[in-house]
Amino acid sequence: MPVQFKVGDLISEDGFFEFCQMNDDALDFERDKNGNIITMSPSGSLTGNFVSNILIYFGSWLLREKIPGKVFDSSTGFTLPNSAVRAPDIAWIKLDRWAVLPEDDKEKFAHICPDFVIEVRSKSDSVAYLKNKMQEYLENGCELGWLIDRFEQRVYIYQPNQSVIEHRHFNFQLSGKPLFPGFEINLSKLENS
Repeated sequence: MPVQFKVGDLISEDGFFEFCQMNDDALDFERDKNGNIITMSPSGSLTGNFVSNILIYFGSWLLREKIPGKVFDSSTGFTLPNSAVRAPDIAWIKLDRWAVLPEDDKEKFAHICPDFVIEVRSKSDSVAYLKNKMQEYLENGCELGWLIDRFEQRVYIYQPNQSVIEHRHFNFQLSGKPLFPGFEINLSKLENS
């Protein structure tokens, strides 16, 4: 579980951004809606490779299908409507939503909730913590979220106003519907590549 500490209500958005920039060589940080700063330890090599494989597969599909939008890696922070700053392992935002953001906002932790997020559990994460994070994304406007637990071989699919769908293995075609019709990925094949 990531370490949390309260800096207080005095830290501004700009102050938090500067704090993250000054400490970007050691740890990544997120901030919850209550202002608690959460330290995120680097993921292990196998988890990092797994996330990269998903990102490459997803990004290639987006380019091939000419899907308008922006894809982001785990080093990208977003300020959600509830004021939390979160950095999903993989995120995607529709181009029309991204285009209306001011340029200076895009240079910091943009004030937008991604339309699609993927969180991959690393050894330092608890499933309960990640499930809460996925609910937070939905509450702030996310349309589709995947929580992937490499260690238990489980996938949790999150969509607004629907029950969470759980798959207890990786050997199936994970679908991007309804947001990405035609996008499917088999995680068991990616994990072994």
